[in-house]
Amino acid sequence: MDTVPPTANGIDTARLAEAFQIFNQASEELASAYFRLEGQVAALTERMALLQDALPAGVVVLNSSGVAVEANAAAGRLLGTNPVGIQWNELEHRLLATETPGESQLEDRRLAVTVTPLDSAGGRIVLLHDVTETHRLRAQAERNERLAAMGEMAAQLAHQLRTPLAAALLYAGNLENPDLPAATRVPIAQKTVGRLKHLERLIQDTLLFARGEVLGRETFAVADLLAEIGHTFEPLAHSRDVEFRVESDSREVPLTGNRKALTGALTNLIENAFQAVEAGGRVTLRSHRSRDQLVLSVSDDGRGMPANVVERLFEPFFTTRSDGTGLGLAIARGVARAHGGSIDVRSDPASGTEFAISLPLVNLP
Repeated sequence: MDTVPPTANGIDTARLAEAFQIFNQASEELASAYFRLEGQVAALTERMALLQDALPAGVVVLNSSGVAVEANAAAGRLLGTNPVGIQWNELEHRLLATETPGESQLEDRRLAVTVTPLDSAGGRIVLLHDVTETHRLRAQAERNERLAAMGEMAAQLAHQLRTPLAAALLYAGNLENPDLPAATRVPIAQKTVGRLKHLERLIQDTLLFARGEVLGRETFAVADLLAEIGHTFEPLAHSRDVEFRVESDSREVPLTGNRKALTGALTNLIENAFQAVEAGGRVTLRSHRSRDQLVLSVSDDGRGMPANVVERLFEPFFTTRSDGTGLGLAIARGVARAHGGSIDVRSDPASGTEFAISLPLVNLP
Protein backbone atom coordinates (compact mmCIF):
# COMPACT_ATOMS: atom_id res chain seq x y z
CA MET A 1 0.00 0.00 0.00
CA ASP A 2 1.41 3.30 -1.02
CA THR A 3 1.96 6.12 1.60
CA VAL A 4 1.93 9.84 0.88
CA PRO A 5 5.16 11.57 2.00
CA PRO A 6 4.77 14.71 4.17
CA THR A 7 4.80 17.91 2.32
CA ALA A 8 7.85 20.10 2.35
CA ASN A 9 5.90 22.75 4.17
CA GLY A 10 4.98 20.27 6.88
CA ILE A 11 8.57 19.26 7.46
CA ASP A 12 9.75 22.91 7.60
CA THR A 13 7.03 23.86 10.07
CA ALA A 14 7.84 21.02 12.46
CA ARG A 15 11.53 21.73 12.43
CA LEU A 16 10.94 25.43 12.87
CA ALA A 17 8.70 24.80 15.88
CA GLU A 18 11.35 22.54 17.38
CA ALA A 19 14.05 25.21 16.82
CA PHE A 20 11.89 27.85 18.52
CA GLN A 21 11.35 25.56 21.48
CA ILE A 22 15.11 25.00 21.82
CA PHE A 23 15.79 28.74 21.47
CA ASN A 24 13.18 29.61 24.12
CA GLN A 25 14.67 27.05 26.49
CA ALA A 26 18.20 28.42 25.96
CA SER A 27 16.98 32.00 26.43
CA GLU A 28 15.34 31.09 29.72
CA GLU A 29 18.55 29.43 30.90
CA LEU A 30 20.62 32.44 29.86
CA ALA A 31 18.19 34.83 31.56
CA SER A 32 18.29 32.72 34.70
CA ALA A 33 22.10 32.68 34.63
CA TYR A 34 22.19 36.44 34.06
CA PHE A 35 19.92 37.06 37.05
CA ARG A 36 22.10 34.81 39.21
CA LEU A 37 25.24 36.60 37.98
CA GLU A 38 23.64 39.96 38.60
CA GLY A 39 22.87 38.92 42.16
CA GLN A 40 26.45 37.76 42.68
CA VAL A 41 27.81 41.04 41.31
CA ALA A 42 25.52 42.99 43.64
CA ALA A 43 26.69 40.87 46.58
CA LEU A 44 30.35 41.32 45.63
CA THR A 45 29.83 45.06 45.17
CA GLU A 46 28.24 45.30 48.59
CA ARG A 47 31.04 43.23 50.11
CA MET A 48 33.66 45.38 48.36
CA ALA A 49 32.00 48.53 49.70
CA LEU A 50 32.05 47.06 53.21
CA LEU A 51 35.73 46.17 52.82
CA GLN A 52 36.58 49.66 51.55
CA ASP A 53 34.74 51.24 54.45
CA ALA A 54 36.60 48.96 56.86
CA LEU A 55 40.03 49.82 55.40
CA PRO A 56 42.11 52.23 57.51
CA ALA A 57 43.62 53.58 54.29
CA GLY A 58 41.78 56.06 52.13
CA VAL A 59 40.74 54.99 48.62
CA VAL A 60 39.73 57.50 45.97
CA VAL A 61 38.79 56.44 42.42
CA LEU A 62 39.35 59.00 39.67
CA ASN A 63 37.90 58.99 36.18
CA SER A 64 39.84 59.86 33.04
CA SER A 65 39.27 63.59 33.72
CA GLY A 66 40.81 63.35 37.19
CA VAL A 67 37.49 63.81 39.01
CA ALA A 68 36.84 61.66 42.09
CA VAL A 69 33.91 59.34 41.37
CA GLU A 70 34.22 57.05 44.38
CA ALA A 71 35.76 57.30 47.83
CA ASN A 72 35.61 55.28 51.00
CA ALA A 73 34.90 56.63 54.47
CA ALA A 74 38.59 56.64 55.42
CA ALA A 75 39.39 58.98 52.53
CA GLY A 76 36.78 61.44 53.79
CA ARG A 77 38.18 61.26 57.32
CA LEU A 78 41.79 61.74 56.20
CA LEU A 79 40.98 64.60 53.80
CA GLY A 80 38.40 66.21 56.06
CA THR A 81 35.88 66.33 53.22
CA ASN A 82 34.09 64.02 50.82
CA PRO A 83 36.18 64.17 47.63
CA VAL A 84 33.53 62.74 45.30
CA GLY A 85 32.79 65.15 42.47
CA ILE A 86 35.93 67.24 43.07
CA GLN A 87 38.91 67.50 40.70
CA TRP A 88 41.78 65.69 42.40
CA ASN A 89 44.44 68.21 41.32
CA GLU A 90 42.39 71.00 42.86
CA LEU A 91 41.88 69.02 46.05
CA GLU A 92 45.56 68.15 46.26
CA HIS A 93 46.60 71.78 45.71
CA ARG A 94 44.11 73.08 48.27
CA LEU A 95 44.57 70.58 51.08
CA LEU A 96 47.87 68.76 50.66
CA ALA A 97 51.20 70.51 51.07
CA THR A 98 53.83 68.29 49.49
CA GLU A 99 57.15 68.27 51.40
CA THR A 100 58.82 65.10 50.19
CA PRO A 101 58.09 62.89 47.18
CA GLY A 102 55.21 60.55 47.99
CA GLU A 103 54.27 62.35 51.21
CA SER A 104 52.01 65.31 51.92
CA GLN A 105 51.25 67.39 54.98
CA LEU A 106 47.62 67.96 55.96
CA GLU A 107 47.36 70.18 59.04
CA ASP A 108 48.94 68.08 61.81
CA ARG A 109 48.88 64.81 59.85
CA ARG A 110 51.32 63.44 57.32
CA LEU A 111 49.88 61.33 54.49
CA ALA A 112 51.58 58.95 52.08
CA VAL A 113 49.90 59.41 48.69
CA THR A 114 50.14 56.77 45.96
CA VAL A 115 48.49 57.22 42.56
CA THR A 116 48.34 54.23 40.17
CA PRO A 117 46.57 53.66 36.82
CA LEU A 118 43.24 51.87 37.14
CA ASP A 119 42.31 51.06 33.55
CA SER A 120 43.24 51.78 29.95
CA ALA A 121 40.59 54.52 29.74
CA GLY A 122 42.70 56.79 31.94
CA GLY A 123 41.15 56.12 35.32
CA ARG A 124 43.34 56.21 38.41
CA ILE A 125 43.15 55.09 42.01
CA VAL A 126 44.58 57.14 44.87
CA LEU A 127 45.62 55.43 48.09
CA LEU A 128 46.03 57.55 51.22
CA HIS A 129 47.90 56.24 54.27
CA ASP A 130 48.26 58.11 57.54
CA VAL A 131 52.00 57.87 58.30
CA THR A 132 52.06 60.52 61.02
CA GLU A 133 53.15 58.11 63.72
CA THR A 134 55.66 56.42 61.44
CA HIS A 135 57.17 59.79 60.55
CA ARG A 136 57.33 60.76 64.24
CA LEU A 137 59.10 57.53 65.15
CA ARG A 138 61.50 57.94 62.23
CA ALA A 139 62.33 61.51 63.26
CA GLN A 140 62.81 60.38 66.86
CA ALA A 141 65.12 57.57 65.72
CA GLU A 142 67.17 59.99 63.62
CA ARG A 143 67.39 62.38 66.57
CA ASN A 144 68.54 59.56 68.84
CA GLU A 145 71.16 58.59 66.27
CA ARG A 146 72.44 62.16 66.16
CA LEU A 147 72.55 62.32 69.95
CA ALA A 148 74.42 59.03 70.09
CA ALA A 149 76.85 60.27 67.44
CA MET A 150 77.36 63.50 69.36
CA GLY A 151 77.99 61.54 72.55
CA GLU A 152 80.53 59.34 70.81
CA MET A 153 82.08 62.38 69.19
CA ALA A 154 82.36 64.16 72.57
CA ALA A 155 84.09 61.12 74.08
CA GLN A 156 86.50 60.91 71.15
CA LEU A 157 87.14 64.65 71.29
CA ALA A 158 87.96 64.45 75.00
CA HIS A 159 90.42 61.67 74.25
CA GLN A 160 91.96 63.67 71.40
CA LEU A 161 92.30 66.80 73.54
CA ARG A 162 93.84 65.05 76.51
CA THR A 163 97.21 64.17 74.96
CA PRO A 164 98.21 67.59 73.51
CA LEU A 165 96.81 69.32 76.57
CA ALA A 166 98.87 67.14 78.91
CA ALA A 167 101.96 67.84 76.83
CA ALA A 168 101.31 71.60 76.86
CA LEU A 169 100.83 71.56 80.65
CA LEU A 170 104.06 69.60 81.07
CA TYR A 171 106.03 72.05 78.93
CA ALA A 172 104.43 75.03 80.68
CA GLY A 173 105.32 73.50 84.05
CA ASN A 174 108.96 73.32 83.00
CA LEU A 175 108.87 77.00 82.11
CA GLU A 176 107.98 77.80 85.72
CA ASN A 177 111.35 76.44 86.86
CA PRO A 178 113.49 79.53 87.71
CA ASP A 179 116.67 77.52 87.25
CA LEU A 180 115.84 76.59 83.65
CA PRO A 181 118.61 77.82 81.30
CA ALA A 182 117.58 80.42 78.73
CA ALA A 183 118.81 78.24 75.89
CA THR A 184 116.44 75.50 77.00
CA ARG A 185 113.53 77.85 77.75
CA VAL A 186 112.99 78.88 74.11
CA PRO A 187 112.65 75.32 72.67
CA ILE A 188 110.28 74.36 75.49
CA ALA A 189 108.20 77.48 74.86
CA GLN A 190 108.06 76.63 71.17
CA LYS A 191 106.88 73.09 71.99
CA THR A 192 104.23 74.51 74.30
CA VAL A 193 102.96 76.84 71.60
CA GLY A 194 103.03 73.97 69.12
CA ARG A 195 100.82 71.80 71.34
CA LEU A 196 98.42 74.71 71.94
CA LYS A 197 98.17 75.32 68.19
CA HIS A 198 97.40 71.63 67.71
CA LEU A 199 94.60 72.02 70.26
CA GLU A 200 93.30 75.08 68.43
CA ARG A 201 93.31 73.27 65.10
CA LEU A 202 91.52 70.28 66.61
CA ILE A 203 88.81 72.50 68.08
CA GLN A 204 88.39 74.43 64.82
CA ASP A 205 88.13 71.22 62.82
CA THR A 206 85.60 69.85 65.30
CA LEU A 207 83.43 72.95 65.05
CA LEU A 208 83.59 72.87 61.26
CA PHE A 209 82.67 69.19 61.23
CA ALA A 210 79.83 69.68 63.73
CA ARG A 211 78.38 72.58 61.74
CA GLY A 212 78.35 70.42 58.64
CA GLU A 213 77.32 73.19 56.28
CA VAL A 214 78.85 75.68 53.88
CA LEU A 215 77.92 79.32 54.40
CA GLY A 216 78.23 81.95 51.70
CA ARG A 217 78.39 81.14 48.00
CA GLU A 218 80.01 82.87 45.09
CA THR A 219 80.70 82.11 41.44
CA PHE A 220 84.33 81.86 40.41
CA ALA A 221 86.43 80.28 37.69
CA VAL A 222 88.00 76.91 38.37
CA ALA A 223 91.29 78.37 37.11
CA ASP A 224 91.37 80.83 40.03
CA LEU A 225 90.85 78.03 42.54
CA LEU A 226 93.59 75.90 41.01
CA ALA A 227 96.02 78.82 40.80
CA GLU A 228 95.52 79.70 44.46
CA ILE A 229 96.18 76.14 45.59
CA GLY A 230 99.12 75.77 43.20
CA HIS A 231 100.85 78.88 44.58
CA THR A 232 100.35 77.56 48.11
CA PHE A 233 101.94 74.16 47.56
CA GLU A 234 104.70 74.90 45.02
CA PRO A 235 107.20 76.02 47.72
CA LEU A 236 106.39 73.02 49.88
CA ALA A 237 106.82 70.65 46.94
CA HIS A 238 110.20 72.22 46.11
CA SER A 239 111.42 71.94 49.70
CA ARG A 240 110.44 68.26 49.88
CA ASP A 241 111.73 67.39 46.40
CA VAL A 242 108.21 66.34 45.31
CA GLU A 243 106.82 66.98 41.83
CA PHE A 244 103.55 68.86 42.13
CA ARG A 245 101.38 69.09 39.00
CA VAL A 246 98.19 71.04 38.30
CA GLU A 247 96.30 69.73 35.27
CA SER A 248 92.93 70.90 33.98
CA ASP A 249 90.75 70.83 30.90
CA SER A 250 88.05 72.94 32.56
CA ARG A 251 89.83 76.07 33.74
CA GLU A 252 87.21 78.43 32.32
CA VAL A 253 84.27 76.54 33.82
CA PRO A 254 82.44 78.72 36.41
CA LEU A 255 81.83 77.04 39.74
CA THR A 256 79.30 78.22 42.33
CA GLY A 257 80.06 77.47 45.97
CA ASN A 258 82.08 78.46 48.99
CA ARG A 259 85.58 79.02 47.66
CA LYS A 260 87.21 79.04 51.09
CA ALA A 261 85.60 75.73 52.09
CA LEU A 262 86.54 74.06 48.80
CA THR A 263 90.11 75.34 49.12
CA GLY A 264 90.29 73.94 52.64
CA ALA A 265 88.96 70.54 51.54
CA LEU A 266 91.47 70.28 48.67
CA THR A 267 94.25 71.48 50.96
CA ASN A 268 93.51 68.62 53.36
CA LEU A 269 93.66 66.12 50.50
CA ILE A 270 96.93 67.53 49.13
CA GLU A 271 98.56 67.60 52.56
CA ASN A 272 97.69 63.93 52.97
CA ALA A 273 99.16 63.20 49.54
CA PHE A 274 102.44 64.95 50.47
CA GLN A 275 102.59 62.84 53.61
CA ALA A 276 102.20 59.66 51.54
CA VAL A 277 105.00 60.27 49.00
CA GLU A 278 108.74 60.08 49.43
CA ALA A 279 111.32 62.42 47.90
CA GLY A 280 111.07 62.18 44.12
CA GLY A 281 107.39 61.29 44.25
CA ARG A 282 104.55 63.03 42.45
CA VAL A 283 101.29 64.68 43.56
CA THR A 284 98.74 65.80 40.97
CA LEU A 285 95.79 68.15 41.34
CA ARG A 286 93.49 67.64 38.38
CA SER A 287 90.12 69.01 37.28
CA HIS A 288 87.89 67.90 34.44
CA ARG A 289 84.27 68.24 33.43
CA SER A 290 82.12 65.12 33.24
CA ARG A 291 78.69 65.98 31.76
CA ASP A 292 77.03 68.21 34.36
CA GLN A 293 79.67 67.69 37.03
CA LEU A 294 83.10 69.07 37.80
CA VAL A 295 85.56 66.53 39.18
CA LEU A 296 88.46 67.78 41.32
CA SER A 297 90.92 64.99 42.07
CA VAL A 298 94.13 64.71 44.08
CA SER A 299 96.35 61.73 43.31
CA ASP A 300 99.78 60.56 44.42
CA ASP A 301 102.16 57.75 43.55
CA GLY A 302 103.16 57.13 47.15
CA ARG A 303 102.31 54.37 49.52
CA GLY A 304 98.69 53.36 49.16
CA MET A 305 96.37 52.06 51.84
CA PRO A 306 94.88 48.62 52.47
CA ALA A 307 91.15 48.08 52.10
CA ASN A 308 90.48 47.97 55.85
CA VAL A 309 91.99 51.48 56.22
CA VAL A 310 90.14 52.88 53.19
CA GLU A 311 86.83 51.76 54.72
CA ARG A 312 87.43 53.96 57.77
CA LEU A 313 89.00 57.00 56.14
CA PHE A 314 85.96 59.26 56.55
CA GLU A 315 85.26 58.31 60.17
CA PRO A 316 85.69 61.29 62.51
CA PHE A 317 88.96 61.15 64.50
CA PHE A 318 90.31 58.16 62.56
CA THR A 319 93.87 58.88 61.45
CA THR A 320 97.02 57.00 60.56
CA ARG A 321 99.22 60.01 61.36
CA SER A 322 100.52 60.77 64.83
CA ASP A 323 100.07 64.52 64.30
CA GLY A 324 96.68 64.32 62.55
CA THR A 325 93.31 65.27 64.03
CA GLY A 326 91.40 62.63 62.08
CA LEU A 327 88.87 65.20 60.89
CA GLY A 328 90.36 66.42 57.61
CA LEU A 329 88.72 63.81 55.39
CA ALA A 330 85.44 63.96 57.32
CA ILE A 331 85.39 67.72 56.75
CA ALA A 332 86.22 67.26 53.05
CA ARG A 333 83.27 64.91 52.67
CA GLY A 334 81.03 67.37 54.52
CA VAL A 335 82.11 70.17 52.17
CA ALA A 336 81.41 68.01 49.11
CA ARG A 337 77.95 67.07 50.40
CA ALA A 338 77.15 70.68 51.33
CA HIS A 339 77.77 71.55 47.66
CA GLY A 340 75.45 68.74 46.53
CA GLY A 341 78.38 66.55 45.52
CA SER A 342 80.32 63.54 46.75
CA ILE A 343 83.85 62.32 47.38
CA ASP A 344 85.32 58.97 46.37
CA VAL A 345 88.65 57.32 47.08
CA ARG A 346 90.68 54.71 45.24
CA SER A 347 93.85 53.37 46.79
CA ASP A 348 96.32 50.62 46.01
CA PRO A 349 99.39 49.90 48.15
CA ALA A 350 101.35 49.35 44.93
CA SER A 351 100.33 52.46 42.95
CA GLY A 352 99.14 55.18 45.33
CA THR A 353 95.90 56.93 46.18
CA GLU A 354 93.38 59.18 44.43
CA PHE A 355 90.61 61.25 46.01
CA ALA A 356 87.94 62.68 43.67
CA ILE A 357 85.42 65.36 44.63
CA SER A 358 82.44 65.55 42.24
CA LEU A 359 80.48 68.81 42.26
CA PRO A 360 77.32 69.59 40.28
CA LEU A 361 77.48 72.34 37.67
CA VAL A 362 74.28 74.37 37.38
CA ASN A 363 72.97 76.27 34.34
CA LEU A 364 75.87 75.41 32.06
CA PRO A 365 75.59 74.63 28.34
